[in-house]
Amino acid sequence: MNTADSYPIDDRSSADLISVAELQRQLNESLNQLSPERLKVLADFAAYLANAESEAATQELLTIPGLLERVKQNQATPPVHYTSWRTLRSDV
Repeated sequence: MNTADSYPIDDRSSADLISVAELQRQLNESLNQLSPERLKVLADFAAYLANAESEAATQELLTIPGLLERVKQNQATPPVHYTSWRTLRSDV
């Protein structure tokens, strides 16, 4: 289970982080009261929600014009054509 500090800070305000932490605390309290059968149902539902969120993110990426073609082109580029980032930027 993700904790509030596993989310990118710039995506959430501090108020959102507090509410996420509180929701996770409440959820953990509820989890401790569930039977194994209900836990299984909840785990299945959580997996469904995570999959739906992932699918939405995938669909959003697919709306970027030419992204899929660029990814395929980059995958087809032989590694010998890559340049080490260390030679490009010595200050990082």
